[in-house]
Amino acid sequence: MDFEAILDGQAVIDGLGHGVLIFDDNGRLVIHNRTAEMILGTDLKLIRTEGWTAAAVLFNSGQQEPGGGIDAMRQRALKSRQPERFRFYRAGEFIPCWVATVPGKAQAVHTLITLDSPDWTVVNDLIGRFRDQVEEAVEATQGHIKLINLSINQMSPDAPVELLSKRIAGFNRLIATHMHRTGTLMEALGRLQALRTGSLAQAVQERRRQINLADFVEDFLEALDEMTLLDPESDPEDFRSRLSYDIPSQLSVAASSEHLSLILRDLVRNAIMYSMKATPVKIVASAQQNTVQIDVIDEGYGVRAKEMDKVFQPFQRARQPQIIAEFGHGISLYLCKQEVEAMNGAMWFRTEEDVGSTFSFKLPAWRASASSSSQT
Repeated sequence: MDFEAILDGQAVIDGLGHGVLIFDDNGRLVIHNRTAEMILGTDLKLIRTEGWTAAAVLFNSGQQEPGGGIDAMRQRALKSRQPERFRFYRAGEFIPCWVATVPGKAQAVHTLITLDSPDWTVVNDLIGRFRDQVEEAVEATQGHIKLINLSINQMSPDAPVELLSKRIAGFNRLIATHMHRTGTLMEALGRLQALRTGSLAQAVQERRRQINLADFVEDFLEALDEMTLLDPESDPEDFRSRLSYDIPSQLSVAASSEHLSLILRDLVRNAIMYSMKATPVKIVASAQQNTVQIDVIDEGYGVRAKEMDKVFQPFQRARQPQIIAEFGHGISLYLCKQEVEAMNGAMWFRTEEDVGSTFSFKLPAWRASASSSSQT
């Protein structure tokens, strides 16, 4: 059935949230939509006049890799009949795009460009929180330093050294807490920046390699001793004794070890924070069809049914008293899900209040024919 007979084609593409540009065989811009107008602004006027020549100059902005120009990507799309991902730099930001070729009438080949609408809401929220956190940390640290100096200057010469040591140790714990929280926000800001600028996908692809899961998780758990996993204000506990894993020795995934470590760290941290002391936390992996599923299982507080839709949303936290009592920014699960998806995986969870939660994700299984030959 004829598409135009059902719907107005221009009205359809004007209703899309992505910008659309279509060039004919001669490089003339023949179709564009309102979102493209909003993204490109005055640059669209030049493209209307000059066609593909002007568009190529614009879309090559920020291209640094050999063979990364828009014409080369168009040829790859024409040959593979698959869209090619790229990005270009405009007005201080990188805009993610796709280029594809579309057959027309009389063997003509049109070029389709789609442009993502940048959404910086999450970045702006995080920057605001980061600014507030830094201001609080600086103000509090300065105050603690003054109190330390006062304690030293006003301490009686006859006062026991243990008393001074105890006071200074208390101030140091407060300073360490502020620095830790600021550091976690700095890391989240870096991860979010990689996501929003499009560099996450490139980094994941460049670092993709074979990872033997059993060896990786064993090393990961040992490395937890060298990091501050929990907020310094949390009650100290021997959380290592709660952790175990069950992973077949032959399982391997194709992934970035750096990003896999961040994801596991955040999931394990949440499992420990949001469950009672001494309850077990287990990492389990199993082979699926062309994928490997990894589960982080706890026997914790779970999530209320009415709040499940907030779990992967940025800066949203469940409102149970046990969860609110623990310090958190509400951004880690959002970042984990985005990073899993950047590695061609998927993330989801199952939960029951007062019973526990299982956070699961799948990653592509390693295949011997994969392009990378390195192994961790």
